[in-house]
Amino acid sequence: MDKKWFDELEAKIPTGKVRTRFAPSPTGYMHVGGLRTALYAYLVAKKDNGTFILRIEDTDMARFVEGATEIIIKTLNDAGLVYDEGPDIGGPVAPYTQSERLELYRPYAELLCEKGAAYYCFCEPKEDDGNEGDNNFEIKDDPCRDMPYESSKNRVDAGDPFVVRMKAPRDGETTVVDAVFGEVTTPNKTLDDMVLLKRDGYPTYNFANVIDDHLMGITHVMRGSEYISSAPKYNLLYEAFGWEIPVYITVSPVMRDAQNKLSKRHGDPTYDDLLNQGYLPEAVLNYVALLGWSPGGEQEMFTLKDMLEVFDISGISKSPAIFDMDKLLHFNSEYIRALPEEEFAKIAKPYICSVITNENIQINEVARILQARCEKLSDIPEKIDFFETLPEYDTELFVHKKSKTDKMISRDMLIAGKKAFSSLTEWTIETIHEALINTALSLEVKNATLMWPVRIATAGKAVTPGGAVDICYILGRDETLRRIDVGIEKLTES
Repeated sequence: MDKKWFDELEAKIPTGKVRTRFAPSPTGYMHVGGLRTALYAYLVAKKDNGTFILRIEDTDMARFVEGATEIIIKTLNDAGLVYDEGPDIGGPVAPYTQSERLELYRPYAELLCEKGAAYYCFCEPKEDDGNEGDNNFEIKDDPCRDMPYESSKNRVDAGDPFVVRMKAPRDGETTVVDAVFGEVTTPNKTLDDMVLLKRDGYPTYNFANVIDDHLMGITHVMRGSEYISSAPKYNLLYEAFGWEIPVYITVSPVMRDAQNKLSKRHGDPTYDDLLNQGYLPEAVLNYVALLGWSPGGEQEMFTLKDMLEVFDISGISKSPAIFDMDKLLHFNSEYIRALPEEEFAKIAKPYICSVITNENIQINEVARILQARCEKLSDIPEKIDFFETLPEYDTELFVHKKSKTDKMISRDMLIAGKKAFSSLTEWTIETIHEALINTALSLEVKNATLMWPVRIATAGKAVTPGGAVDICYILGRDETLRRIDVGIEKLTES
């Protein structure tokens, strides 16, 4: 083997600080569990002024989705998880896309064969399972395991097709230390000789993972609990190379319910789905952070900056987390209410303009009355569509026990309200409010007895963002009076 080649790679490995990575496969949109893994990896690195890396693991070409890498990059940026090194920005251990690192894996596989920690296998697989690549026949019957190295190397040099397999020990046990799950010990006799290099020259996921984590100087590996069973094999590889084993931090799955994991195939939302449904990135990130991590105390609302101050690995739970859409909705509504008015108006504008085309309607005023009554942005159109067109409505809406109104009373109130509005010289929130209050006072009725019919007449809905005063102000004098006339006519005919 070319020792100088290996030495040059080793010399490039960054040292001296915490380095974590998010290493997704480009198979589609970002799912919630993936976002959580990225967030925790980011927090572990940044809490110690370390380096957060994005690595794209695209060696499984059968699952590759065109454009998925760009989606991953956009998602991380939108969520505020800014990485220090990655495929689009480079870094000291580039490239950061596995398909561009293929020349690295075979030499390391061959080095293990030379060391006796792996072997060339020439056996024909019984059938290709499409996953590990030639890894699905009884390893204990493999005659290649004990073939002398020189003999197997001669067959490789002669062009015989082969895979490279790890030579797992047949006795003893391997103990993996995990920051969340503690020590996990596995009898070595239960470990198979997993494939490291497939017949097509591509590395398997597990092998490429170990090589890249080492060469990129990864100190802490954030991973899902499905990789616990593979961890002993990882450790054996690290030990065979004489490399330091990183800190493993295992997180339990995010579940739809007690029995089922979240799954896009079963209609569960991805991160992009949630944004398209009108959830704010900050709210989603906050909620996702608490799926399997407890900061301690009563506080639930955390910005990314807040998380950096309180995040600790000890707060990560071994138990699966249930994804609760109602809880996420609560988080989202709280985040919307906490936004500055100008910022809410900016993000709400596309939703408002999707139904309101009337240039006389002030978009910022609509946003103002929406903010306190909006749980997610996608709800906006149906809440405000009445501003564009007065919907058909039933006069039964005018009947409201609490406001002490029936159809006859409502008609009288609308006539009085129309008279008060017609005499106004200015159309402002203050003058509209004063006109309605004074009219109710002169009629010796409760404010609600007048306000309810005016709101029904101007909106045609029982539930609206904003009350009668706000609606009338936004509609403008002419449209308000026109709608009140419609209401009077409806009540006269009913």
